[in-house]
Amino acid sequence: MFGIGKKRDREIADAVEELARADTLAFGGVGFAGTLLPVTEAYGTVEAALAEQPEVVREQLDRLLAHGSPAGRAYAATLLEQVDPAAARAAWTAMHGDPGEFTTYSGCLMGRSSLGEYAAGRLAEA
Repeated sequence: MFGIGKKRDREIADAVEELARADTLAFGGVGFAGTLLPVTEAYGTVEAALAEQPEVVREQLDRLLAHGSPAGRAYAATLLEQVDPAAARAAWTAMHGDPGEFTTYSGCLMGRSSLGEYAAGRLAEA
């Protein structure tokens, strides 16, 4: 049983790194085949870890919000909604004017969005 915790910690850290450099935002399968992108799998890993170790993952989400790519920051704020809706709203508000862009997928539909536009949409949904 030794090393299992360290292996899981490494998986989480690797997934957070994947999110930090993401240039695409997709929460499910993309394209006609419904292929899961590596960044979507990373999101799932961090989401599962958030349920297991909320304090540890929360620290990583805060770092991701501060230093991630525009898509990475959007992933972080989305995950933050699950554990701290007020902090997520503050994050979306802070990102409201951000011009950084990323690719979005909704099923087989690909698009582009700025982080500011995406944040405004999330705030409007809340």
